[in-house]
Amino acid sequence: MSIKEMILHTFTGKDNITIDMGRVLWCVGVFVYFGLSIYDIYIGHSFDPAAWGTGLGLVLAGGGAAIALKSKTEPDS
Repeated sequence: MSIKEMILHTFTGKDNITIDMGRVLWCVGVFVYFGLSIYDIYIGHSFDPAAWGTGLGLVLAGGGAAIALKSKTEPDS
């Protein structure tokens, strides 16, 4: 399996053809979370690993819940 196929399978629904905006936005949200965390440390704020881990867990759980809620609307293969 190539990298292109892996990325395609990550961001498509269960038919592996239709791009799933929920998955794309979830990924963007995680990258924004990382970026804002790095920026926050860069400007001199303190880093709290427990709060950061809790926040990341909530972002990941929220994205997973959103994908689970919309799973019945995905086109079949």
